[in-house]
Amino acid sequence: MSSPFPDLPDGPFTSPVDAVAPRLRGGVAAIGNFDGVHRGHQEVLAVARAAAEELGGPAVVLTFEPHPRAFFRPDQPVFRLTPPAERAVVLEALGLDGMVVTPFDADLAGTSADGFVDLILRERLGVRGAVVGYNFHFGKARAGTPDFLQARGRADGFAVTVVEARVDEGGEPISSTRIRAALEAGAPEAAARLLGYRWLVVGEVVHGDKRGRTLGYPTANIALAPSCGLRHGVYAVRVSVDGVLHDGVASFGRRPMFDDGAPLFETHLFGFEGDLYGRALRISVFAFLRPEARFDGVDALVTQMDRDSAEARAILAAADPLSDLDRTLSFPAG
Repeated sequence: MSSPFPDLPDGPFTSPVDAVAPRLRGGVAAIGNFDGVHRGHQEVLAVARAAAEELGGPAVVLTFEPHPRAFFRPDQPVFRLTPPAERAVVLEALGLDGMVVTPFDADLAGTSADGFVDLILRERLGVRGAVVGYNFHFGKARAGTPDFLQARGRADGFAVTVVEARVDEGGEPISSTRIRAALEAGAPEAAARLLGYRWLVVGEVVHGDKRGRTLGYPTANIALAPSCGLRHGVYAVRVSVDGVLHDGVASFGRRPMFDDGAPLFETHLFGFEGDLYGRALRISVFAFLRPEARFDGVDALVTQMDRDSAEARAILAAADPLSDLDRTLSFPAG
């Protein structure tokens, strides 16, 4: 059932399901897509961590790539809130011991619910416990339900906990769909309230046309997935470079003043000097400042960029953590 994972992050936190690190076996697995790792997902993960601590084993996240919707409907790309690199960052910050990634391919889609339990949960992971959300389904034709998994757990000697839906302060269910809609509308603040942390992107800095240098605003450019639905525009951001946080302002879009090309996430780090090419950045998105626009000339553009920078500095200076997780990911220590 093995397949390559070109986007799987390096490091000991993540394992493919056909080569599970020994330290991740024999514990409790939280199972699901966990796209966004939002507040509802975090409740599932907290239950798994507590159960693993009681058993004295690892708390592991079992997840899938690509998203099942991308497999079944390849002509309808899914706006992934947390591709593998981003998901690993958030899960590790939450205190999970590791992320095991299963390829969602024709083999997995055709595997029966019993086969999934036998091969993946028992043989590959050797689970002593499992935690799932109330709406988790698995196996061929989605025959595996939470009730089915609990019955298999009773028969095979591992505990299964099913976590009910989490709702927000207005009584509405917290969902990845709502978070995607907020980001598509240019409302990262609304997305953050559902996530419990500022939405973030992770990527390697690539070479651009270096036009920002001539404008007094050098940028670190990252190419996000073509399916990224974030609204094009200018944002207040905070950037982690080798664990050090820098405030900044970013533009995501096609640069209508210049080439109107493929979308790039272009970030100017306030007061930063140094070469970032080829380095991985983690960028937390705090606020939407304005849509992309075409200006009458370069001078007008630079004047607006000055305003954007001043607004971003003020927003970031006044920002407070939404949670301990948000503090860990997006705020300086101390």
